Amino acid sequence: MNIHEYQARELLQKFDVATTRGESASTADEVEQIANELGHVDLVVKAQIHAGGRGKGTFKNGFEGGVHLSKSPAHAREIASKMLGQTLVTHQTGSAGRVVNKVLVAESAEIAREMYFAILLDRTTAAPVIVTSTEGGVEIEAVAAKSPEKILRERIDPLAGLQSFQTRKLAKQLNFESSQLKNASKLFEGLYRTFIAFDCSMVEVNPLVVTTKGEVLALDAKFNFDDNALYRHPEIAAMRDIAEEDPREVEASRHGLNYIGLDGNIACLVNGAGLAMATMDIIKFYGGEPANFLDVGGGATEEQVTEAFKILISDKKVKAILVNIFGGIMRCDVIAQGIINAAKTVKLSVPLVVRLEGTNVEKGKHLLKESGLTLIAADDLGDAAKKAVAAANPKSQVPNPK
Repeated sequence: MNIHEYQARELLQKFDVATTRGESASTADEVEQIANELGHVDLVVKAQIHAGGRGKGTFKNGFEGGVHLSKSPAHAREIASKMLGQTLVTHQTGSAGRVVNKVLVAESAEIAREMYFAILLDRTTAAPVIVTSTEGGVEIEAVAAKSPEKILRERIDPLAGLQSFQTRKLAKQLNFESSQLKNASKLFEGLYRTFIAFDCSMVEVNPLVVTTKGEVLALDAKFNFDDNALYRHPEIAAMRDIAEEDPREVEASRHGLNYIGLDGNIACLVNGAGLAMATMDIIKFYGGEPANFLDVGGGATEEQVTEAFKILISDKKVKAILVNIFGGIMRCDVIAQGIINAAKTVKLSVPLVVRLEGTNVEKGKHLLKESGLTLIAADDLGDAAKKAVAAANPKSQVPNPK
């Protein structure tokens, strides 16, 4: 789950991570009121969407940029009126863009220096790692590609936590002056406590800045959370903004399905994340393009399978559906009955390729055979992928890779 920048600031402030004053607003009137409350200081108005590159983005109404400086409350109101309710397109949103429903109004900082700082979960060591760089305010991927030596890493013992010597070491590596070391260390400690307290998988600050007055501030923060731990944090779950998410993914989550929409035309329904990845890979191998990742899990019910089919056919780009089930915990006859119910409920209008293997497979195949459904049976995964690609692209010849 992701949250907005203004929400991230609220979380950071709970652990005394220094940042500028600011509040979110959903109307131009609110923007002007907040600007007045902040006083007649230089302000920044920032569009709030779940995507990067906002400053260089373009609104579909022609307004350039999702981040603007303002010199007065009236000017802030004028900027916000051109953002709110409008669609912002950035390099991360794609051409569809995202509608801006809120903006952040905050004090503008006079920046002397920008850095990058993030705490991530290192999957190889099952422990947190700090990734930081003196090059901030730009995409860290670009820094890693052009100047990998400027990317610094500090591993954290999950039992001992972030130690004082590590915060001092990092502050010195980032070239903080001696008068700034204490504040930098305090900020790093606050970020780590935030990371641990909310079961984060990532806390990213870009930029981390030193102002012309020597202040150390976290200006823009992004959070990712472990979805499996959200039951412990109802206050975080309440921050979810479904308007920022794919409606299909939202619907899938309501039924306990793991779904991610893609750009292809072959829909996939698979049990198990690894098998789902393998299914998408082999579709690509035979020249096709998967339309989604969909893991129904090891204990899916007939109702979940039916809901999964509804989600798959709601994608107008889908030209064929590939069901690939290996029945371990999941029984093939349950999946088969779910397929039958779903196909009859949604009035399936695209070719359906089914590969079943495992527990109760013969019973499952018998149910499908006696159902009267028009479907394409497959013997193995390779056979299923070739048939799905051919069904989705009937005028094209399916390649036969060696």
